[in-house]
Amino acid sequence: MTDGRARPDVSSGRAPAHGAVQDERDGKRPGIVTSLSTRAREAVLQRIVDRRYAQGSRLVEREVAEELGMSRVPVREALRALVSEGLLELLPHSGVRVRRLERADVEHLYEVWEPLAVQASRLAARARAAGDTEGLAALEAALHQAESAAAADEGTREVAAHTAFHEGVVELSGNPLLVRTMDQLSWQLRLVFGLREEPAHMRAQHAEMYRHIAAGDAEAAAASTLLHVRDSRAVALRSLFG
Repeated sequence: MTDGRARPDVSSGRAPAHGAVQDERDGKRPGIVTSLSTRAREAVLQRIVDRRYAQGSRLVEREVAEELGMSRVPVREALRALVSEGLLELLPHSGVRVRRLERADVEHLYEVWEPLAVQASRLAARARAAGDTEGLAALEAALHQAESAAAADEGTREVAAHTAFHEGVVELSGNPLLVRTMDQLSWQLRLVFGLREEPAHMRAQHAEMYRHIAAGDAEAAAASTLLHVRDSRAVALRSLFG
């Protein structure tokens, strides 16, 4: 599916692969297909993020379904959803492929993420100052996981830990609207984090953000987050586009 030659197959009426018969039956039931398509979407997204599905590679519905052990109905819905979200793109008469990130895509993402990340840190620190300790342990654990992954030269695990840190800050903010808004950016951020370099000073910046949040210093947390996001943007643009 990543050899650049296979043509996607999104409408064949052939019977599902062995082991996918029950999925095919379930795929005709409302509610079941939604659950399966959600699982398929998340699985495809993870493969894009960890680069098993490289940028520009074509995805064949039948092959993706076989790899995931699902029928083609939920996979078809998942691929359509990812097209609408901009992570996959339609090819004329030949299905879908993983969309290549352009410089403008990354710049637009950071333009949106920067104020949200800064406000999340500010709110998280205010929550801590008000006595809310829930979530601090998860942030500290993410920091330790990032250090461990870096020491073991496990880039994918380090990216996951860094993503978990930022998601933990948002959760700690206590603002459900902010949480829902950030959910919409989550996979795009994971993709960029996975493609860029991961310099050591990024971990140090996360540690500084954590210290200010834990101390309940809202403005210091916001300032350190602003510095981190702008530095992350510069690193991403340099890594991806020179």
